[in-house]
Amino acid sequence: MSQIRAAITGVGGYVPEYILDNHELSKMMDTNDEWITTRVGIKERRILKEPNTGTSYLAAKAIEDLFSKTGTKPEEIDLVVCGTTTPDHIYPSCASMAAEKVGIKNALAFDLQAACSGFIVALSTATSFIESGKYKKVLVLGAEKMSSITDYTDRTTAPLFGDGAGVVLLEPTTDDYGVIDSLIFTDGVGMKHLHIKSGGSAIPTTKETIEQGLQYTYQEGQNVYKYAVTNMAGVSGDIMDKNNLTADDVAWLIPHQANLRIIDAVVNRTKVDYEKVIINIDHFGNTSAASIPLCMWESEKKFKKGDKIILTAFGAGFTWGSVYLKWAY
Repeated sequence: MSQIRAAITGVGGYVPEYILDNHELSKMMDTNDEWITTRVGIKERRILKEPNTGTSYLAAKAIEDLFSKTGTKPEEIDLVVCGTTTPDHIYPSCASMAAEKVGIKNALAFDLQAACSGFIVALSTATSFIESGKYKKVLVLGAEKMSSITDYTDRTTAPLFGDGAGVVLLEPTTDDYGVIDSLIFTDGVGMKHLHIKSGGSAIPTTKETIEQGLQYTYQEGQNVYKYAVTNMAGVSGDIMDKNNLTADDVAWLIPHQANLRIIDAVVNRTKVDYEKVIINIDHFGNTSAASIPLCMWESEKKFKKGDKIILTAFGAGFTWGSVYLKWAY
């Protein structure tokens, strides 16, 4: 019997209309366009401004985009997996809320929290569901409202983050396409360098924690950068080596959009031509788990059936990993 693989058969995405550019940020804090662009390569980011809306709103919009492009109906979906760090509520899950918004009623839906690596972890997890033979149509989301956990008085983190959502449709195939391999890791040493201090069970939200701004992202930039360069670049090369891929074999490299210098390190390790690297950090910023699927959404028309694609990410935890897939359409 032929092996069942999980193939991406459609892509959807959504970003808010509001654009927060570096010029506007410079009015909010001591920064400027040159300082931000030189250090991280970001010019602007999208921010969700609609009142009383959260990540599930972005996710639902991305799903609606995918449905309209692929002709998929809500009742056909078996499973919804959402990689996110910014769910609307601690519970229920963002996946279940997005499913409700688009009319998905007969599917399992749950969130995965692997920070900026959330999409590749969700994709690898959903792949196992497809490979089991029990699931036929699975939605894999990366969705974030990063503006909700960003301190806009902190010049070291505020310029980094944006909001958005991307989604792919996974379906089974016995052809030589789809997700071929993945390498994913975690090292808990990262907690002290990148986290949100309050709002969880250890330090619940109180008036005092809010007054201290503990509900926002805390990041020790230099330490995170050091680990990201080593691990994200390393795992990208490792998955290529494991699958006997040369730089010429790889049609596209899609890295998490954290920092242009980190992306440069991945390119140096893999030797993939820069023209084959998908980048959107300049106009979307770091959208965490949404960054890779948003890259796929924007570049979908460039991909050809059979293209060998490497996805790679690094995030809080620390978590990092890489996925090797062959484009199926």
